[in-house]
Amino acid sequence: MENSLPQIPAKRYFTIGEVGELCGVKPHVLRYWEQEFTQLKPMKRRGNRRYYQHHEVLMIRRIRDLLYDQGFTISGARNKMHELLQAEPNTLHHDAVLLDPLADIPESDVLQNPCHDAVSLGADPAVLDSWLQVRQELREIRGLLAQDF
Repeated sequence: MENSLPQIPAKRYFTIGEVGELCGVKPHVLRYWEQEFTQLKPMKRRGNRRYYQHHEVLMIRRIRDLLYDQGFTISGARNKMHELLQAEPNTLHHDAVLLDPLADIPESDVLQNPCHDAVSLGADPAVLDSWLQVRQELREIRGLLAQDF
């Protein structure tokens, strides 16, 4: 399923139209899923426009897989998502770390488990090394800014 979907670009926010294209789902279906899956909470801005973050795109792909590919009902998929989040409480946290360089996750943890969906991001080892370097530099800058002058 994931192989037939387009690669997720390295952006911080996605519109509902972009998410629909990335996940192979129409926007009205995404709005419906927001009502059915409490974990799915896109940020809303002016005029109730929805902006999804990377981890929400990954969640939508999981929901789509459960419903369309594995044949779950909405209720069954809701229960399965709840089970998945209970069994792997840090999954979304690890997925979000690629877009939040200042997340408080040690580099060693990122290296051992860079991201459950790193392949969908095209995160080869060179990209991951580069990202870790940028992350370290941002931490150093944050430390400098926090110092009293």
